[in-house]
Amino acid sequence: MGGLAHFLEDEGLATTQISLIRPQTENTKPPRALWVPFELGRPMGAPNDAAFQLRVLRAALALLERTDGPVVLEDFPDDAPADTAAQENDEGWFCPISLPPLAMDLAAGGGFKAAMAAEIAGLSTWYDIALRERGRTTVGLSGLAIDEIVDFVCAFLDGRVPENPNGELSLGQNLKFAVEDLKAYYREAAGAQPGHNTGKQMNNWFYGQTAAGKALYALWPIAAELARQRDDGFMKTFANLLLIPASQKFRAEKEEA
Repeated sequence: MGGLAHFLEDEGLATTQISLIRPQTENTKPPRALWVPFELGRPMGAPNDAAFQLRVLRAALALLERTDGPVVLEDFPDDAPADTAAQENDEGWFCPISLPPLAMDLAAGGGFKAAMAAEIAGLSTWYDIALRERGRTTVGLSGLAIDEIVDFVCAFLDGRVPENPNGELSLGQNLKFAVEDLKAYYREAAGAQPGHNTGKQMNNWFYGQTAAGKALYALWPIAAELARQRDDGFMKTFANLLLIPASQKFRAEKEEA
């Protein structure tokens, strides 16, 4: 979108945008952008909160009045209300799915594949419930079944470059779609649980407590190195900016400190 903004500005049309990934926006340098500290997929911050969404929209539009360019990158000052309310009320998200305990060394002996297969078996009933209740799913970008996604992702973790499952897309694009399907499967299954959760709580659960989340951390340097070897710009962007949310990188670093 940042590149498109430059084109539109050259044609005389003023632009503004909302940014969810600040480093990416810093690199593309759009004429005007509002960075928001929300979860990916929630650029307005809070579902069903029209008042808060209006604040975000007005903040983005207000950048059109700025004259201190050529590049304006403003930070939105507040977290999403759902996350703030959960922190103030000390509300926890209690996920009753009992996943198998994680092995001490998931990288040993095909541990990631076995652990993810066991988790998916435990999640399958809840995923079916979510599909029945919602009547739709966001799983399906890759065109692969969930067990095929596990095989595809784990091939990279085992030090192999798997066959590209869709020749119309690059290997990096197929890997991104497979990862998005994997995350969607877990999230939709867990989201079928009673009660409510914030996006942050869901991400903390997925990246911090599941074998699939830990597999993506292990995939991160592998994908980055593969991007370097192949001079693949898409794979590089995916590995460094999209595979692990910045908030989860920060959480993991704090836990290791």
